Amino acid sequence: MRLARLFRFCLVLALLVGPLRLAAETVRVAYFHTELSARGPGLLLRDLRRDEAPDQLAAVLGILVETAPDIVLLADIDYDAGHATLAALQTALAQRGLPLPHGFTAAPNTGVPTGLDLDRDGKWDEPEDTQAFGEFRGAGGLVLLSRYPILRDEITDLSRLLWAEFPAASLPETYGPEEQAVIRLSATGHWDVPVRLPSGDVLRLLTLHATPPVFDGPEDRNGRRNADQMRLWADYLNGWRPEGTAPPLGKALVLGTLNADPQDGEARPGALARLRAHPRLQDPAPQATGAAAATRAQGGVNARHSGDPARDTVDWPDTRPTDPGNLRVDYILPTRDLTVTGAGLHWPDPEDAAALARAETASRHRLIWVDLRP
Repeated sequence: MRLARLFRFCLVLALLVGPLRLAAETVRVAYFHTELSARGPGLLLRDLRRDEAPDQLAAVLGILVETAPDIVLLADIDYDAGHATLAALQTALAQRGLPLPHGFTAAPNTGVPTGLDLDRDGKWDEPEDTQAFGEFRGAGGLVLLSRYPILRDEITDLSRLLWAEFPAASLPETYGPEEQAVIRLSATGHWDVPVRLPSGDVLRLLTLHATPPVFDGPEDRNGRRNADQMRLWADYLNGWRPEGTAPPLGKALVLGTLNADPQDGEARPGALARLRAHPRLQDPAPQATGAAAATRAQGGVNARHSGDPARDTVDWPDTRPTDPGNLRVDYILPTRDLTVTGAGLHWPDPEDAAALARAETASRHRLIWVDLRP
């Protein structure tokens, strides 16, 4: 009789603890601007299908396996309509011990012709005249990979939103009716992608790869577009939708390359601050001693920066006065109803020469990650 009671007690305890364990399970979300975009369509897919991956691709895959995210957004991945590149990425990672069976991608605006001479140089068929700079359609897109199911029927893709249709759009004065009727706000992908976590919670991923606020003229078209691309998610968190009112967003995070540093660089003042200071968001500020060590070792324009070098996420040139230097441009910003249990920046210390060499081979950007408990 006592054994039967003990068995029933253990069974009830297991039933109670099981859901609690799932609810407390930590989820690692990562973002990595890979710089894997190739010189032409299909070339990245070709490299993924090789028996031996090229050095840069092998380095990217190795860093992903080492950091082991449950969900990761990858930037600078060339898009193909059949999603073969996405599938090849999943296969390559699974073979290396990181199964991420669920994925999503969509056509970016890069390389899509506008039929207009946007840079006013007398030509209309150059990469500068496309919806977003790209040598070909689909260059440098976004890919989302996940260990957990993606609720595909509930995805919202705002990438085709016209810039002129965005409330209080900061359009350059040089844009007349022709440009306003064609130019989209997004450069790559503004997606709202819901993922079902093991706890049963739904985590919504708000993605972007913002336009660099440089490479333009006094009209500051890229700076203005960069600022509005960030503001889109701030307004979305406030309840704005192109089609009108929508239900509350719930647990979410903004992630991607914003191409704006909190204190340094050339982004328009206030645009990034508005997003980071949004009352629904928190900034875990991933950091690494390797990032600070790089600033000390490289010097140059980095010595004039006022931001915390341990939080820099990209190693850009720093020798000429006009070089940008190392900056913080990649972000993961969770909503405050998510508990952050850890955050990191994959920038190895100089003492680990092999790991640092692999990071430098992979990309000028460094992978960032945040551990969350729903």
